[in-house]
Amino acid sequence: MVHPPLEFSDCYLDSPDFRETLKCYELELERTNKFLKEVIKDGNSVITAIKGYSLAVQKFSQTLSVFQFDFIGDSLTDDEINIAQSFQEFAGLLQEVEHDRMMLVQNASDLLIKPLEKFRKEQIGVTKEKKKKFDKESEKYYSQLDKHLNLSAKKRETQLQEADELLDKERANFYESSVEYVYQIHQVQDRKKFDVVEPVLAFLHSILTLNNLTVEMTQDFMPYKQELQLSLQNTRNNYESTCEELEELMKRMKRPSQIYKMHNFPMRGYLYCQEKRALGMTWVKYYCKYQKEGRVLVMVPCEQKTTTKQGPIQLTLKSCIRRKTESIDKRFCFDVETIERLVQTITFQALSEGDRKLWMEAMDGKEPVMELNETGFKFVRKCINYIETKGKRFYNLDIRLSEIHSLTYKLPEKNREMLEMLIKHLVNVCSHSDENLMTSSNMAVIFGPTLMRAKEETVAAMLDIKFQNIVVEILIEHCKKVRLKTALPHLSLPRGSTRENGNPSQSPSDRLVFIKLLVTSFTSTLRVIISLSWPDCHHHPHHYPMLSLLSIQ
Repeated sequence: MVHPPLEFSDCYLDSPDFRETLKCYELELERTNKFLKEVIKDGNSVITAIKGYSLAVQKFSQTLSVFQFDFIGDSLTDDEINIAQSFQEFAGLLQEVEHDRMMLVQNASDLLIKPLEKFRKEQIGVTKEKKKKFDKESEKYYSQLDKHLNLSAKKRETQLQEADELLDKERANFYESSVEYVYQIHQVQDRKKFDVVEPVLAFLHSILTLNNLTVEMTQDFMPYKQELQLSLQNTRNNYESTCEELEELMKRMKRPSQIYKMHNFPMRGYLYCQEKRALGMTWVKYYCKYQKEGRVLVMVPCEQKTTTKQGPIQLTLKSCIRRKTESIDKRFCFDVETIERLVQTITFQALSEGDRKLWMEAMDGKEPVMELNETGFKFVRKCINYIETKGKRFYNLDIRLSEIHSLTYKLPEKNREMLEMLIKHLVNVCSHSDENLMTSSNMAVIFGPTLMRAKEETVAAMLDIKFQNIVVEILIEHCKKVRLKTALPHLSLPRGSTRENGNPSQSPSDRLVFIKLLVTSFTSTLRVIISLSWPDCHHHPHHYPMLSLLSIQ
């Protein structure tokens, strides 16, 4: 923007045009002052950002410098060595660049901020002071002039002379302040052309110089960069060539044969052991390893106190038995007897039901044996009587049965009495098959797996379920012919079966020892009976009213 020049002679005339031109220069001065404030503010922001960026890059370079790649194998290829050293090379380049950048930041205040602050203080600040003086003297002069012109001509000569002298003095002060103000305005307008531009140019030169240095450093880094890119490409090619083999190996490891081999590995994992402490029983966490050969169990404590450090414990197993659910308030428990502890039984808690099965399978664990007593007979008898008096309808289970195999029963007296009581009840239920559709076949499907549970839950045991169902079906169909209170040699056999020495031929289900399996499944049997009688039950404890009505005292 172009402004008319200010002449010193205009100060004495003090014309309206002079005042208008003076106002234009004052507006320009204010605009320049505002511009410098913004430059200083933004300059400080740039410097702060550069410092923050430089510190962040330095921190990044430090992180790169301390990291070291690990490789599988006894020796490294040249490509792997190059890759392993890459982060150190990156860190060195960044640190060198940021060292020069920090030098720029340290000089940035002297190059840009301080010169601009000095110009605002010494030039614009002084000009504002001159303006204040000019406005003050102008007001005094024109005020005195108004008074002087209003003096009466009838005043004494001496008074008029004093008035003239005072007016001349005020006029001289006004002219002096006006001339000095105009001079200062010219000073500012001329000096800002270099006092403002030079610091900005110096700052910009530093930034461009740093960029040039960065480009030069990058050029020096190019040979290593190209070599590293080649190493990366070689490594990628090696990965792609072996990826297919790794995938094939993974598929082989998923095959049943490989999974079986994995299961033959030593069993290991976390177990909680019940231990007696000063304040009572507590559960302590151990990392356990079990080796079938030698039946050795190694327990490594995982909750060691700083004062009492305990090493691994090694035990030799004698037996492993699943803990009865009603005998302990913890889930997934099993008991272990060891050679080292002849009397005390160690109780472990697994992490889940599946985990307990794995531990018991590895330790050749067995199911607990539950003795029958008169109280149990009374409870079952009450359950059956209660169910039969209710006359509930049963679920429809349309299940096909497999071919019949012969079985030989060898039961103690009390177990035979329990079996007779239960079979009579099932016969009574099947007699209403026209209404409830519960034929002897359907009933056998339900009670076969319940009464003749396998010792171990394996695939082979699952395939033997059909034999369990046949046993129960035969007992129901031939209940009148079978005398359960005595031995059972007169059990009717299906077509195709044979006898040797007066006993039915052995079948795959013979290994299901009925006495242990019947007693073990006592609770499950009751739940099946109740669920058949009340189809609306959903296997929740509060859905079994009979259990509370017929509680044993």
